[in-house]
Amino acid sequence: MTHDKSPKPDGTAAERPLAVFDLDGTLADTAHRQHFLERRPRDWAAFFAAAPHDPPLPRGVRLALDSAEECDLVYLTGRPERCRVDTEAWLAAQGLPAGPIRMRPDHDRRPARRTKLEALRRLARDREIRMLVDDDELVCVDAERAGFAVVRARWGSASAELRDAQERDGRT
Repeated sequence: MTHDKSPKPDGTAAERPLAVFDLDGTLADTAHRQHFLERRPRDWAAFFAAAPHDPPLPRGVRLALDSAEECDLVYLTGRPERCRVDTEAWLAAQGLPAGPIRMRPDHDRRPARRTKLEALRRLARDREIRMLVDDDELVCVDAERAGFAVVRARWGSASAELRDAQERDGRT
């Protein structure tokens, strides 16, 4: 897909704004694998191994496709880097536009609201961020406080266990 970039006054191409999308609970339905987080200890290996089988969340996918008309997409996920190949294949299988995927380093256990806000601020240094779309309420609140436009993905089915894991375990 080619993108028309209107020229800036100096004749160079203008950068399109970014639309930043979370994956789990926003584009991907994790309901079938959340039971791995109800165990003690939580079975993170099984939780992430099941991710390639996530059904898409139609509202999130439609919003991403619609956003791609005016924005470049960036995928910002708490999934660990070791899930990159599966994540790239899943996005392609859903027909989602190509875009950079920002993933959590494998051993980074900081809360998603911290890691995602840091990533948003880095992205905003060079590009306008039109919106962040995420299902994690704490991420959304912190992003709004920092001045970012947020769309809350309330169409997923995040369990209490998953929400707790996002904040306490720093895993998604």
